[in-house]
Amino acid sequence: MIDVKDLTFSYGKDNQALHGLNFIVNEGEIFGFLGPNGSGKSTTQKILTGILKGHGGTVSLFGQDISTVHAQDFFQRIGVLFEFPYLYANLSAIDNLKYFSSFYPKEQVQDPEELLEKLEFKRDFLKKPVASYSKGMRQRVSMARALISSPRLLFLDEPISGLDPSGAVLFRKIIKEEQKKGTTVFITTHNMVDADLLCNRVAFISNGTIVALDTPKHLKEQNSNHRIAVEYLFQGERKNCSIESPELKADLPFQYDEIISIHSQEPTLEDIFIQYTGRGLD
Repeated sequence: MIDVKDLTFSYGKDNQALHGLNFIVNEGEIFGFLGPNGSGKSTTQKILTGILKGHGGTVSLFGQDISTVHAQDFFQRIGVLFEFPYLYANLSAIDNLKYFSSFYPKEQVQDPEELLEKLEFKRDFLKKPVASYSKGMRQRVSMARALISSPRLLFLDEPISGLDPSGAVLFRKIIKEEQKKGTTVFITTHNMVDADLLCNRVAFISNGTIVALDTPKHLKEQNSNHRIAVEYLFQGERKNCSIESPELKADLPFQYDEIISIHSQEPTLEDIFIQYTGRGLD
């Protein structure tokens, strides 16, 4: 679905943002592109969506080199949710969606009201101007805008931004539903929890270079210290112990009356990112 080879980009003579990126996103995959501010992730997404021109290397979507594609139907297969909602503030949610729908074939377009209902948008705000909406409500309209054309390829930039916990759960569910339909999803985010819950594979980018690319599960397994934290009771006293994983195969190497909990001490994705890059997520 997406094939990137030796991708480079410079904003000026002494400001190279991307240093020869190579990766493939498979059809129907949710692919996470993760990194701190200034790492090159937004630049990469702008190139992939055709917004930013003048890159080096090759970028292919749907098997076609985007630098040679000018047909409207090519870009009509793509949906984009921008980090900052791109909506007309003086228009309502419905009017925004009707306007953006006009750029696509009628048979491709979803019903705006049904889509907003699915996104749990408040019905009493349907015809009120976007300027009166909260950040979470604007994010719902922006997601509806990205989905309105039933895209085959969906780019999501910080999709959970501005949402409360229930809204975040809803968006994750909708993203998974899109994948079940066969949609390919490319997510850029700072949020490692969302990436871990959603993505089939993730790429870590730092200073314009991909420093790791694998499944979240495999990355955590590779970088685990293989230790287990055990909490237990012994002679009325609550205690904690950390042991090597193989020790669980034998009897526990301490006396206890009751085991309260056993947890693996595998790192989080954010721990791994810091390990690979030496940088936190700004």
